[in-house]
Amino acid sequence: MDLLDAVESSSGIARVATLERRGVRRARIAAALDSGTLIRPRRGWVALPDADIELVAAARAGVVLSCITAARRRSLWVLEETEYHVAAAPHARGGKRPGAHVHWAQPVVPRHPDALVDGVENMLAIVSACQPFEPALAVWESALRVGLVTKTALEMLPFHHRAREILAVASPYSDSGLESFIVPRLKWMRVRIIPQAWLLGHRVDFLIGDRLILQIDGGHHMGAQRLSDNAHDALLMINGFHVIRVGYSQIVGDWARVQDVIMRAVAQGLHLAK
Repeated sequence: MDLLDAVESSSGIARVATLERRGVRRARIAAALDSGTLIRPRRGWVALPDADIELVAAARAGVVLSCITAARRRSLWVLEETEYHVAAAPHARGGKRPGAHVHWAQPVVPRHPDALVDGVENMLAIVSACQPFEPALAVWESALRVGLVTKTALEMLPFHHRAREILAVASPYSDSGLESFIVPRLKWMRVRIIPQAWLLGHRVDFLIGDRLILQIDGGHHMGAQRLSDNAHDALLMINGFHVIRVGYSQIVGDWARVQDVIMRAVAQGLHLAK
């Protein structure tokens, strides 16, 4: 097997032992290192000079990218990421990386020695222990929504108590991370809340009771999307529904005011069929 093809097929970075098992001679690896065709992030690892810098840094430190960093790399919904999050098994060597949050945790699913990004199940377990409940739930629901895992499969794993709490309420039906915040915040009202309800030809984010609708605008709500949303809002209103539309900053930073509007709407019976 061609050395560079083998490294390229491993996301541009690979363990020397794995390359040798695939038929690459050690002398060929040494020559590539001498010529600068490959670099050595750490003993036992080689990489292309333009390899993913996050993967190279993980190999250099002897860790795997995990938690919200691994979630972000999988294009899952993450509220914020102020530093890299990595993981290493307890008592593992390495793991010292300035500017990174290191999670010393036994993985739920064994990590292969070649792995530089944690598996989905391990990532979710660490997210549940690291992040506040709502942002963690949003990551879990994002993973369920895109089909990276199923709830049935997750229920069979030995998660810790906090992860079990998140799994108990996690659903694959939230359309965005912000929607994962809503049901836990409103369930105390003891009013039926249906996420992603289908009404008059379109989905709505939340149907509260029979007639009250909560819509959450993300960054894509502009241009043609905004016009479509406005038209549907008008159609809902002339058919007896009441629409409350809020944005990202309101859900994240001004929830008390949003909740107050919903509470007053419910108090006025706007959620009830007339």
